[in-house]
Amino acid sequence: MDLGISGKWAIVCASSKGLGRGCAEALAAEGVNLVITARTQSTLEETADYIRGKWPVEVKAIAGDITSVEGRAEVLEACPEPDILVNNAGGPPPGDFHDWTLDDWQKALNANMLTPIELIKATVDGMRARKFGRIINITSSAVKAPIDILGLSNGARAGLTGFVAGIARKTVIDNVTINALLPGPFDTDRLRGNFEAVAKSSGRSIEEIRKERAAGNPAGRFGTAEEFGAACAFICSDKAGYITGQNILLDGGAFPGTL
Repeated sequence: MDLGISGKWAIVCASSKGLGRGCAEALAAEGVNLVITARTQSTLEETADYIRGKWPVEVKAIAGDITSVEGRAEVLEACPEPDILVNNAGGPPPGDFHDWTLDDWQKALNANMLTPIELIKATVDGMRARKFGRIINITSSAVKAPIDILGLSNGARAGLTGFVAGIARKTVIDNVTINALLPGPFDTDRLRGNFEAVAKSSGRSIEEIRKERAAGNPAGRFGTAEEFGAACAFICSDKAGYITGQNILLDGGAFPGTL
């Protein structure tokens, strides 16, 4: 299927590895030019070189902190009129809510709620004027089924979800959609970090926990960054203009509800 987005420009945040990289690669495979971001220059450049070598697209690699005013400004200078925006940021650390300070909450809200809102605000009007835009917020399955040790993430990502619900129905008239992809357990550094935290608190081995969690998923495995990226590319396509304000769960069937 031709997704109809070849030649367009996308900003993909936190895209040097993991789910962000999966999205960047899937978009590049469809001919989309990229501005990719991450904090670590070396990892980001490796990703950029890989994408340039595999697909005939332009890739701009901007190393920096997307959660800062300066980091966002640098990215937007490199791509002032994106057609696609993929908001993504590493989730805050797991833990017990008794231990979290106000500063912990402010960092979580800035990274996982306020930064995506600022990027949407900076780009959505131009998308509406050009009559095409696709905004994807990578959040978490915890938006639908909160995870007790991920309270910082639960709160911040739910806040972003509520904000998007209020504007996605206003922008679609101009062919600008705003949706969220909610990953469940994907084989990423984030998942491995969660396993380490559980292992530390329980005294069990990381491998034991990993095998148990994989077996407990209806799919019997964890998701891959490649399949996550493929879902992202479709929602960013010109075929998906009738999908907006949705929270699309990718979790191997782990969520037990009907809605």
